[in-house]
Amino acid sequence: MGLYGGLQPEDWRRWGQFTTYKENAPELLGRQLRPGQIIYCSPLVDPYQPAEADEVMMPAILRALIAKPPARFVLQTRSPLCVRDLDLLSELSALTEVRVSFSLTTDLDEVRRLYEPHCEGLAARLEAIGRLRAAGLRVHATLAPMLPSNPEVLARLACEATERDLIGDPFHVRATKRHGATTREAAFRIAAHHAGHAQWFEPEFQQRAAARIATVADEFGRRFLTGPEGFRLLTVE
Repeated sequence: MGLYGGLQPEDWRRWGQFTTYKENAPELLGRQLRPGQIIYCSPLVDPYQPAEADEVMMPAILRALIAKPPARFVLQTRSPLCVRDLDLLSELSALTEVRVSFSLTTDLDEVRRLYEPHCEGLAARLEAIGRLRAAGLRVHATLAPMLPSNPEVLARLACEATERDLIGDPFHVRATKRHGATTREAAFRIAAHHAGHAQWFEPEFQQRAAARIATVADEFGRRFLTGPEGFRLLTVE
């Protein structure tokens, strides 16, 4: 599986403040597609971010995949907008294995409004998961990033929404991630002004929250896997 990025240091510094896109992305993709590929779209940027509602790039990209199906296509999103393309996703799933990783970040809407102000709330995301599953698609609930929440409530809702193992990823901090990008300073600033939020950046607290989620997952006969081990479920297992 090849990894393609192209992000520059300035992109990390201004993450979330702008959107760029390639108008010829479907054509470029069509040239690169090979039958044995596993494509993860995308661990870095949500393909159904708010700008997609206006630019409408994904339908042409999905048609390129339909024309030359890879071995597996993984879609990572937190947006119910993906349901707009349900017919194309269903058509693609008839040709290759399609997996959807749907981010459920918190059960508290006041938290979602602070950290994800342009994203839909939990109820809309759960409804989208239901529609994807009803169409026969494999869907994982991905608790990533793990925003301030009631871990047991969020875990139970995630388990009830899917029949798969849960995947999670806490806030990335330098204490646990020595290299690469970590959570942006904006999140730290928000947390500093809201009681109880700062602890979600502490590795020991993150481990305890993950253990609480794992306990609920175990009640459903599921696993809760975090970090690379968790995301491996999407591409390998």
